[in-house]
Amino acid sequence: MTRRPVFLLSVLAFGFAFFYVPILSMIIYSFNASRLVTVWGGFSTKWYRALLSNTQVVEALILSLKIALVSASIATILGTMAGIALVRFTKFRGRTLFSGLVTAPLIMPEVITGVSSLIFFLLLAQWIGWPAQRGFVTITLAHITFSMVFVTTIVQARLLQSDRAIEEAAMDLGSRPWQVLFDITLPVISPAILSGWLLAFTISLDDVVITSFTTGPGSTTLPLLIWSKVKLGVTPDINALATLMVLFVGVGVLGAGIVMNRTEARRIADAQLAYRSGQ
Repeated sequence: MTRRPVFLLSVLAFGFAFFYVPILSMIIYSFNASRLVTVWGGFSTKWYRALLSNTQVVEALILSLKIALVSASIATILGTMAGIALVRFTKFRGRTLFSGLVTAPLIMPEVITGVSSLIFFLLLAQWIGWPAQRGFVTITLAHITFSMVFVTTIVQARLLQSDRAIEEAAMDLGSRPWQVLFDITLPVISPAILSGWLLAFTISLDDVVITSFTTGPGSTTLPLLIWSKVKLGVTPDINALATLMVLFVGVGVLGAGIVMNRTEARRIADAQLAYRSGQ
C-alpha cells in the first residue's frame, strides 16, 4: 500500500527537479567569476555590475517593460469586455463568429500570428502610409491581439462560476446595469482580471516569435537581445540577466497571490456578514 504513494512522490519530485534545477543552476552560475559558464571560478557579482553599465541591455529592458505594461493593460480591458459579453450576453447575432475570432489566436501557432501581423502592417503602410516603420506601436498591437485571448478565457471561466442571482437581485432593487457592473460584477471577477493582467504582462515580456516579425531597426526588446546573444554562446551576464527576470516575475507572482488571497477572504467575509444580517 505504501509503494504507490512513494512512486507518485518520486515522480513528482523528479518533475519539480527537471523544471527547477536548471533555473537554480543558472542562478548559481550567475555569480561565477569566470567567463566560462561551466567552469566555476569563484563567487563574484561583477556580471550584475556589468549589466547596470550596459546601455543596450537597459534600453531593451525599458522598451520591453513599456510594451508589456501598455499591451497588458489594453488586453485586460478588451479581454474583460469580451469575457463579459460571451457569458452575460448569450444570445446575440454573430456570437459564434465572435467567440471563434476571440479564441483563434489561442490555438494558432505564434509563427502564423507573427507572419499575419507583419503582412497586415505592410499592407497598412502601403494603403494609408501607417505605420511608417515597425517598432513600439506594431509590437504592442500584436501583443494585445495575442494576449487578450488569455484574459478573455480567465474572465470567462470566473464569470461562469459566479452567482448571477446577486446581479439580478441588485437590478430588482433598482440598480442600473452600469451600477451592477461596477459595484458587483467587476469586484467579483477582480482576482481573475488581475490574473489575466499578470499573464498578459508575462506573455508580452518574454515573447520572441511574434516580436521578431513585428519589430524594426532600433526596437530590440529584451528577449530578442537575449536570443541574439545566446546564439554566440551562453555567458555569465546572460545568466545574471535571466536571474533578475526570474526574481522580478517571482516577486510579482507572490505579490499578486497575496493580493488575490486577501481580496477573496474579504469577499467571503462580506458575504457571510450579509448572510447573517439577512437572517
